[in-house]
Amino acid sequence: MTEREAASAAASGSDKRNLAMRIAAAVVLIPLAVAIAYAGGWLWTALVTLAAIGLFAEWLAIVGLAGVMRVMVPGVAALALAGLCFAFHRLDAALIVLAVGLIAVTAMAPERRNWAAAGFLYAAAAEIASVLVRFDPENGFAALMFVLLIVWVTDSGGYFAGRGIGGPKLWPRVSPKKTWAGAIGGFAASLAVAGGFAAFDLGRAGPLLLLSAVLSVVSQLGDLLESAVKRRFGVKDSSHIIPGHGGLMDRLDGFVAAVVVAALLGFLRGGADGVGRGVMVW
Repeated sequence: MTEREAASAAASGSDKRNLAMRIAAAVVLIPLAVAIAYAGGWLWTALVTLAAIGLFAEWLAIVGLAGVMRVMVPGVAALALAGLCFAFHRLDAALIVLAVGLIAVTAMAPERRNWAAAGFLYAAAAEIASVLVRFDPENGFAALMFVLLIVWVTDSGGYFAGRGIGGPKLWPRVSPKKTWAGAIGGFAASLAVAGGFAAFDLGRAGPLLLLSAVLSVVSQLGDLLESAVKRRFGVKDSSHIIPGHGGLMDRLDGFVAAVVVAALLGFLRGGADGVGRGVMVW
């Protein structure tokens, strides 16, 4: 066996192990996430708050501020306190707390203040949007599942289409493994989710297809954004907390982008208490 053949065989074996770990992690984490999303209330808010804190911590690690406690502590405290406010449906108080947290994080950062502030805004936006989409007791769960499924199938469809078809790279300078075939495959899979929701009378086909298209593209852009940040600082994975997936940012980058856009659209159409309705009812 030549050196090239040996390297190819080793890479193939590594890819298979990575895929097996990805599937195993998904089998455990997806049902758990769905169950907590269905329960809603303080349980979902607690999960979202913990995820937001994790996102902030990983962002700081990527930009080289992981050990700076005077930046970490006020950011984590603000996200945690905002989560408590959300649990009591005090959106106004949560926003005030997060605004104070942003000021504190920016002021306390000894260097790379813009990156520290961007990381806090990223985590805070994920927290606000994820909670608001689920707030609506009538449509919140359906809206949240719609966003989650769009992101999941876009990611999975892109992974398998990219691996199976290959072809030209989407943006090799930022993400060397992503291909146009993967992007189109993930996009097509997202349309199938919209069709499924419409078939079960969970929304009108036209608006859901348009929304799924937008969210699929946005989720892929969110993935590329995270890749660009990691490449800027020479980091491969945001952490190694999830087997086969890397860190929370590696797993949630597409969701964060999609849920923020969905929440903004839902807020514009349904107000703070009707974000889920604004997403699903047209």
